[in-house]
Amino acid sequence: MAIPVMLRSMRHHNYRLWATADFVSITGTWMQVLAMNWLILSITHSATSVGLGLVLQALPTMLLGPWGGVIADRLPARYVVAAGQIAQAALSTVLAVIAAGDPSGTGGLYAISLASGMVTAMTSPALGRFGAEVVGPEDLSNGLALGSVLSSGGRILGMSLAGVIIPLAGVPGAFAANAVSFLGVLLAIALMRTKELHVLPPAKPGERGIVAGFRYVLGNPRLLIMFGLAFALGSLGRNYQVTMAAMSEGPLHGGAGGYGALSVLFAVGTVLGGVYAASRTRLPLRLLLITATICSAGQLLSGFAPSLPLFGAAMLPIAAGAVVLDTTVATRVQLDSPGHLRGRVIAAQGMVGAASGAVGGPALGALCDTLGPRTALMLAGTVCLAVALAAAYGFARVRRTRPATAATVPAAEPFPGLVAAEA
Repeated sequence: MAIPVMLRSMRHHNYRLWATADFVSITGTWMQVLAMNWLILSITHSATSVGLGLVLQALPTMLLGPWGGVIADRLPARYVVAAGQIAQAALSTVLAVIAAGDPSGTGGLYAISLASGMVTAMTSPALGRFGAEVVGPEDLSNGLALGSVLSSGGRILGMSLAGVIIPLAGVPGAFAANAVSFLGVLLAIALMRTKELHVLPPAKPGERGIVAGFRYVLGNPRLLIMFGLAFALGSLGRNYQVTMAAMSEGPLHGGAGGYGALSVLFAVGTVLGGVYAASRTRLPLRLLLITATICSAGQLLSGFAPSLPLFGAAMLPIAAGAVVLDTTVATRVQLDSPGHLRGRVIAAQGMVGAASGAVGGPALGALCDTLGPRTALMLAGTVCLAVALAAAYGFARVRRTRPATAATVPAAEPFPGLVAAEA
């Protein structure tokens, strides 16, 4: 029976294992996120303390990401991924033990958050590299898009299960469940068919690890423009958890219930965006620019929404566009970079994502507090729209000057479908 285009990655035995394990792991991760936030809040009664825990998890990616990229390019990706899963399972188990002891302080929780962030920073590039090895270049964009759908579904399920498990088994039960979820990834790796993996070439002998990675990224104008666009939209155009809360509490008068409804709509939008991206056979740069423009204009217009239902209606396409944008960037990063540098380029992408989250949340919060949420949305949308137009101009210039710079920019390895995607 023919497999629909949207599910074409599922024809790979290894990807079916990986997708199932990833869904289970993401579900467990979101259970732990809610449990950790609730535990810190119950101890400190401070939202700022909750935010500090999130910063401690994101900070290592910005500082240690390059070393994680070097590890991904020099060691077999599957073993690095397995080691990371074991470490995260151990940290979740320690969290369960700490929570069971009814802690009165947050020192141990913050230490685990920092350690978890360090493990993530050192293994995430290998995780991205291994994902490309599981599905192969011809179905990579589809695999990433389906991964976005699974991520959204796992987030919704994990948050729902946390609301059930915490009252029944307490916060330690949620941490323990997350620890068990990592075993699914280890089992999937063990059951994969080694001969069907699309193994990428390792780093070249004598290559200067971090320096070589930065040299490649800084010498590739397309990557720099794409990362700049991703940073702008990821910071000022992505942190809707801040602006949705401010709009619901302020001018839309929706309260906590309205904020919850907006969050659900946003999650539905991410699923729709993942489905759309998965249904496409190619994710070219043109789609990236169109999506960035639509999302930015939508954000600008959402500031004028007179009611909660209309604001929620604006969230659906914006959330869908955010997933399409993320999937397109991830696909171009993977396909347009040489295999022996893939982990370091993925690490650079992760650093951009972590920095945008760290900068965007406080920046949008400050704008909402000083100018009001409507003005904050309109101002941030205007900036994002300008950046999207500037990116379009930058890509056009790079295309015109490509013959002159081809000698200075390392060529990407030829992948099936890459030429078609460029068209």
